[in-house]
Amino acid sequence: MKPFPTPDFTAVETPCYLCEEARLEANLRLLQRIEEESGARILLALKGFALWGTFPLVRRYLSGCAASGLHEARLGREEMGKEVHTYSPAFKESDLAQIAAISDHIVFNTPQQVRRFAALARAVNPAIECSLRLNPEVSVAPVDLYDPSAPGSRLGTTLAQFDPVIVDELDGFHFHLLCEQDSYALETVLNPFLHKFGHYLPRLKSLNLGGGHHITREGYDVDHLIHLLRDLRQRYPQLTVYLEPGEAIGWQTGTLVATVLEIMHNGIDIAILDCSAEAHMPDTLAMPYRAEVRGAGKCGEKPYCYRLSGNTCLAGDVMGDYSFEQPLEVGDRIIFEDQIHYTMVKNSTFNGIKLPNLALFRSRGEIQLLREFGYEEYRRRLS
Repeated sequence: MKPFPTPDFTAVETPCYLCEEARLEANLRLLQRIEEESGARILLALKGFALWGTFPLVRRYLSGCAASGLHEARLGREEMGKEVHTYSPAFKESDLAQIAAISDHIVFNTPQQVRRFAALARAVNPAIECSLRLNPEVSVAPVDLYDPSAPGSRLGTTLAQFDPVIVDELDGFHFHLLCEQDSYALETVLNPFLHKFGHYLPRLKSLNLGGGHHITREGYDVDHLIHLLRDLRQRYPQLTVYLEPGEAIGWQTGTLVATVLEIMHNGIDIAILDCSAEAHMPDTLAMPYRAEVRGAGKCGEKPYCYRLSGNTCLAGDVMGDYSFEQPLEVGDRIIFEDQIHYTMVKNSTFNGIKLPNLALFRSRGEIQLLREFGYEEYRRRLS
């Protein structure tokens, strides 16, 4: 594969999320290949990647968007303009009509929600398709925080709570059980799902296999996924099969660029940056995981070790300890790798800290500033 071009990180004002168009398009091409070879449809899950300035590119390759409520559904309809599938653990009646009007598919979480809202949704939009999210109670997610089948989960209807009578009111089923996992994990959960609910599928139009498919990660067995999808469609030829990855679209497509503001010492050298783990990289604290820093290693691997920390008053606003070949200086750029998915969608203005700019490194070489944030973003989210 031809190497991707490298942006000039000194050319952006920090903090800044810098999405690289060529890397994004490479992911999209792979996902399009899966669509073409399997016959399944792939939706962009907006909860993972919602950089709508890239949607003119995304819509060329994917079938639409998966939304988690009214605002995401509206963004998908207005900025993507293709299929919109909307799921929520519980819909508000005051939002339902608006959601139905702009959605092609609505996914309910419980039989009670189907009984309460399916007829209303169809009255607003006679073409809308209605589905039910199911919980086959198979736990494969590597982290409890992201396990939809954990004991006591609110996400999806279990077999014990399922009401066969409502199948006549449905067009499809939906399940989502994976988290950054491969096609073999999908196979692991698909078999018990079919054992519990497969006999209803001949009566339906669609089956959504949810997200968590780490398709664009190096080493993912794409051919095995295609085989699974083809086999499923052969067994149930009337079904339209959907996948809705979010992370796979934004995976390894860009960085969070920060600047060293200050260096101090308290048992260890500490570099204070103009970004925040708490506000700008929340999954590094919630998941948790260690973000990779370009050119850095673990302490002890390189001569100079620093604790990289955020510029808020939260004591735990720390990215971690990293080592470098050269001493850091005020003004140096720090490049956090793979910070385009599940980052900007979770940002906050905690402590009044500035939201990072959004920029796109275009395939032809220039950097395009998509959005710059200031005081008004902080002020308008409060009273």
